[in-house]
Amino acid sequence: MEVSGTVISLLPEVTGQGKNGMWRKQEFILEIPSQYPKKVCISLWGDKIDQANLQINDSVTASIDIESREYNSRWYTEVRAWKVEKAGASGGGNAGYNAGGAPLPPVTTFTEDESDDLPF
Repeated sequence: MEVSGTVISLLPEVTGQGKNGMWRKQEFILEIPSQYPKKVCISLWGDKIDQANLQINDSVTASIDIESREYNSRWYTEVRAWKVEKAGASGGGNAGYNAGGAPLPPVTTFTEDESDDLPF
């Protein structure tokens, strides 16, 4: 799943020691534009913090996973980003279709030919 919006807040980085070694987590607040803008708290873990290099007011698209876990009969939900792209960094939304970097051909419009006798 992907969400796009503007980074409005960066929360402090949190570190800790787990059974698998040191871990790092940073959460950021993304405002999603709409008639009634929504705010979503998204977490980045480990090296993805450095890769994203987020700043306040960055326009980003975050690829996310949503997971809920139970602890003591209460449920906790986390929105975790596994990829964050800044707007304009990858050539826009059709980067996969224009991976070669060549300019896209101009859009052509088709006009109806009166001499064509097909019924459709």
